[in-house]
Amino acid sequence: MSATHLILLVLASSVIAHAELTLDVRTIELKARPEDEEVETTFKFRNKGDKTVRILGLESACSCLSAALDKSVYKPGEVGTGHASFKVSTFVGRHEKYVTVSTNDPQQPEWQVNFILDVPAVVDIQPKQLQWFIGDELKPKSCLVKFTGDEPMKILKLTPTRKNIEFGMKEIKEGREYLITMKPTSTQDVTLGALKIETTSRIAKYRNQLAFFSITKRPEPQPTAAGAKK
Repeated sequence: MSATHLILLVLASSVIAHAELTLDVRTIELKARPEDEEVETTFKFRNKGDKTVRILGLESACSCLSAALDKSVYKPGEVGTGHASFKVSTFVGRHEKYVTVSTNDPQQPEWQVNFILDVPAVVDIQPKQLQWFIGDELKPKSCLVKFTGDEPMKILKLTPTRKNIEFGMKEIKEGREYLITMKPTSTQDVTLGALKIETTSRIAKYRNQLAFFSITKRPEPQPTAAGAKK
């Protein structure tokens, strides 16, 4: 065998056919409305490789996200269609999730499809938790409740889950902002509780909100490292 034929043989053997499943975008974004319980979308992808690829399975990183492809085998250059469904539940804001597609291609045994779920906030409570330490003065603390959706809401009722808390409410901006004040009747015992906030929201999952409060032990001071300069 001549040297030229040997080189051609080596080059030919080094060119290995492979599949390459890919999306036109890096991430698939799903935008939900506040009232949505589930959001669905379809997406396109392509086998950009020069080898037929077989889908062996799909696995979601979250039970809230499910996906399926239109078939199990894609030829080189073929365009496929996927379908994804996201259970919104109590999600608010942007959440990144992904589905892993297993294939028979050793060069791409797993293909990750990334999703972002964007759910607009309707209720914003800041801070979400009011905290006191054991032995603290019985001073009131406040949180601001904002209704940021398209429709204004009112607070109908406040109900504490613990008896040793006093509370009150002041309307700052009608249907939009309310100041809630809480004060423990004692700070002698560790306590974890919440204030149930009943609203006039037409969306069931926003009718009841929680603002938390706690009485905890004061953190121990960190020991000074030996030899540290004073």
